[in-house]
Amino acid sequence: MTAQLIDGTAIANQVKEEIKEAVARMQAEHNYTPGLATVLVGEDPASATYVRMKHRNCEKLGIRSISHVLPADTSQEEVIKLVASLNADPEVNGILVQLPLPKHIDEEAVLNTIDLEKDVDGFHPVNIGRLAMKGRDPLFIPCTPYGCMVLLERSGIQTNGADAVIVGRSNIVGLPMAMLLQKANATVTICHSRTKDLADHIRQADIVVAAIGWANMITGDMIKPGAAIIDVGINRVDDPTDKRGYKLVGDVDFDSAKEVAGAITPVPGGVGPMTIAMLMKNTLHAAEIALAKK
Repeated sequence: MTAQLIDGTAIANQVKEEIKEAVARMQAEHNYTPGLATVLVGEDPASATYVRMKHRNCEKLGIRSISHVLPADTSQEEVIKLVASLNADPEVNGILVQLPLPKHIDEEAVLNTIDLEKDVDGFHPVNIGRLAMKGRDPLFIPCTPYGCMVLLERSGIQTNGADAVIVGRSNIVGLPMAMLLQKANATVTICHSRTKDLADHIRQADIVVAAIGWANMITGDMIKPGAAIIDVGINRVDDPTDKRGYKLVGDVDFDSAKEVAGAITPVPGGVGPMTIAMLMKNTLHAAEIALAKK
């Protein structure tokens, strides 16, 4: 393997240790403990697993967690009423509504209800608007793009003056990632499923962020030698040799890309652990905001 492996698990553990120490200081100096509330509507197994992981991380870091699990047929009005009550609860610093919500609920209407200072997912329109504007900073950065930036920074990868290509234009990853890299003085190109000559665009990039949800789409022959590859994708592919019957792979063909890239994240163990770490960091920041107002 020629590429430097960007170990997201190790870097996430560093970030979480820093958060744990900061939480302990907050408790010792101010008798104040950050609190994160989660709202899960329905019984989607993947969503339930993600929420459990978030609560386990809270427990390890000394953050108080409050869980609200609602049946799948809960009305939109009831979900909004719950969010409003969490907005008013001084014990709650961050509110996370687990997505996706059932189809009868308007996700945007629910997310817009979250208090700007408790928007630890970073998806409030005002936070996204501030992220998009030059000279403005959001209160919170969306967790996955935030984690990608920390991976680049702590791996010593220069963004200043770099050519960056984002493959994917979702509101959750692609678009905020492009904004963050632009703020970090990279020259950014956003590519997607309708982009012509996608491989040619990628070959020009010093930094590639793959977030399109297409297993092994980006191969080694599409990568500029020495480029940094951040693979956000996580896809199931059949694998009869695995006891689960499948394995998890990214949007980048790791085996061919690692022979060309200068640095690369694995899947799993790359971006995934960083997403939860940055959620914890955003929750700590929300507590700092609340404490400053006291």
